[in-house]
Amino acid sequence: MSFKFVIKTLLCFTLMVSISHGEEIGSVDTKFNLLGPDHKIVIEAFDDPKIQGVACHLSRAKTGGLKGMVGVAEDSSDAAISCRQVGAIRIEGELEEGEQVFTERRSLIFKKLQVVRFFDKKRNTLIYLVYSDKVIEGSPKNSISTIPIMPWPGQK
Repeated sequence: MSFKFVIKTLLCFTLMVSISHGEEIGSVDTKFNLLGPDHKIVIEAFDDPKIQGVACHLSRAKTGGLKGMVGVAEDSSDAAISCRQVGAIRIEGELEEGEQVFTERRSLIFKKLQVVRFFDKKRNTLIYLVYSDKVIEGSPKNSISTIPIMPWPGQK
């Protein structure tokens, strides 16, 4: 099996995998590019797949230009997250500490943005951490959001 075949197969697989699991809410341009899309900050929303009643909003930098247009730019590790209780909280299944609830690629192959969930039992609080990792070296840039689990109006 040739090295070129392996790389081409890996690239095709990477492009076929869903790029984002979030719903884009909006964006603002941060830098004008004559060729290709502008650099921007994108806001996305996603629901926790195992916990009904929780929604998170994520803001992140998105590189434009020609590299951004064809999907080969490496986006920065900057991201912020805010999660809220939006309904009665119902946990579906067993929760794992540090369980991935959202992922998005930040470069063609080697870098991805992740949101993981933790549960602080003592304080009955969900904690969501957003960070970026890379095959060789990740980034210490991160952000957290916490949700104290509270009774919802009308919930028994």
